[in-house]
Amino acid sequence: MKNNLISLWKHIPFRRRFQFSILFALMVLASFAEVVSIAAVMPFLTVITSPESLYSNEAFSPLIRMLNISEPQQLLLPLTIVFSVAALFSGAMRLVLLWTQTRLSHAIGADISFSIYRRTLYQPYAIHVARNSSEVIAGVSQKANEVVHLVILPLLIIFSSAVMLIAILAVLLTIETMVALTTFTGFAMIYLIIIALTKRKVQRNSEIISGKQNQVIKALQEGLGGIRDVLIDGTQSTYCQTYRDADLPLRRARADIQIISSAPRFAIESFGMVLIAFLAYSLSRDGSDLANTVPILGALALGAQRLLPTLQQAYSNWTLIRGGQSQLRDALILLDQPLPDFNIDTSIKAISFQDTIEFKHVSFSYSEKTPLVLKDISLTIKKGTRIGIVGTTGSGKSTFIDIVMGLLQPTKGCLKIDGTTINAENMRSWQLNIAHVPQAIFLADATIAENIALGTALEKIDIARMEDAAKKAQIYDTIESLELKYKTKVGERGVRLSGGQRQRIGIARALYKQADVIIFDEATSALDDVTETAVMKAIDNIRNEVTMIIVAHRKSTLSVCDQVIQLSNGTIRKVGSYEEIVGAIPQTEF
Repeated sequence: MKNNLISLWKHIPFRRRFQFSILFALMVLASFAEVVSIAAVMPFLTVITSPESLYSNEAFSPLIRMLNISEPQQLLLPLTIVFSVAALFSGAMRLVLLWTQTRLSHAIGADISFSIYRRTLYQPYAIHVARNSSEVIAGVSQKANEVVHLVILPLLIIFSSAVMLIAILAVLLTIETMVALTTFTGFAMIYLIIIALTKRKVQRNSEIISGKQNQVIKALQEGLGGIRDVLIDGTQSTYCQTYRDADLPLRRARADIQIISSAPRFAIESFGMVLIAFLAYSLSRDGSDLANTVPILGALALGAQRLLPTLQQAYSNWTLIRGGQSQLRDALILLDQPLPDFNIDTSIKAISFQDTIEFKHVSFSYSEKTPLVLKDISLTIKKGTRIGIVGTTGSGKSTFIDIVMGLLQPTKGCLKIDGTTINAENMRSWQLNIAHVPQAIFLADATIAENIALGTALEKIDIARMEDAAKKAQIYDTIESLELKYKTKVGERGVRLSGGQRQRIGIARALYKQADVIIFDEATSALDDVTETAVMKAIDNIRNEVTMIIVAHRKSTLSVCDQVIQLSNGTIRKVGSYEEIVGAIPQTEF
């Protein structure tokens, strides 16, 4: 746990660390307020039970002279006011401390959540392929929140409780040393024994919570993401059971931790009241003067009333921290993801592409234990040519274009642009030359304009450039016929548009980027013949100097290509013109 907390501290920004120092000052001030409120109760109770003894006390002589008090009863009002002000000040300071602790912990939570999301987005494509998205979503949305509620906020509360405990104990020791010391030691031992007995159960529940959280998110994603098939197949009960199998143990584990953190409170508070009762009995048996006994009992009772909740608060938050270690560990794994240098370099410019894209003996596998997907491929693509890629499923088409786009680095060999090898250092510069039109176009639940200029703030969109891209993509007339035109909302995943319209918006997006290389990854495979003809017309309108790489399952899609490459089992089987390659390949090999 110690190492996890040290790692977490490294991820907390400097300005938040500075705010911790302000918070610590508030903790000290709040503890001082507690001391004053406890100390004020003794003279207050004394003036009620025996005002004469207080009136004759030399410590109060300056106050008596300042207020021009002539008899003991006149002390009652000013001491009542002093005690009330001390109690109100103590309560106000506790409220300020609570507000500050909560705001600071949630601000740190926002920093952590943003850092996880940012670092995840910058990870290489190979990592995204290997990772289940539900883990990332749980890390950003849930585990970052639980780091706040189960680690950061409890830690702050423990620190403030510790400062309070020291201050309260110091006051109680001055009032009745042995009683205060014995009581505090007894309470502390009880809590330490409970911590030791429940340590393994809390850890086990922490691991259950961490694992089941991911499963809950996964169940939601799969059930809701495939809702059409779920409704058609009537498999709701299966997905409901999967969700329940993850959610019920998750909630039971959380309940167990909550019970363990709260249960000792009732026994400890009862024990404290019994202790005060026996102390009162002991003082009365000794024949102590009632006027002297009542103020001491009152001060000890008030001190216990402050001490016991503070001890319980420290214990319960310690239990929460123990229970949150698995979630913290998962969050730290995401926080420790490395960031590439270009994440802070906004001056990156596109690498020059004037002549060729060259594969030099490229081989690729996704891991050391998996077979090669591409095997010793050597190929040269001239700028401005239109290249078609065909092959059966598993032939390596997707991997081939992922390497072209710089998403994957070759296991062996290299990708060269005009003789320059593309590596991790210049990969981002090469990607500035590339636009991608996939089979399933991603459309945000935003306007058509925002989807064409995806990633560009609405006020920064170049309208003329966007309209030109729409015209070349054969979607301009359709957009102009809409009531809101480019301000029309497309709905989640473009649900309000047809398949052909979505694809043409994807092409318009690629054209808006003004890239030198456009990759069409089976961009027309889900379209009917009429729609495909319209989309292919849009592709044919793209300027000749743009290099196109078109992956297709249909022969007709490749008709615009200057050259066609047939991949088979990770190798290049044939290279030739459209007529030479496509005419000789049966449709089953596409």
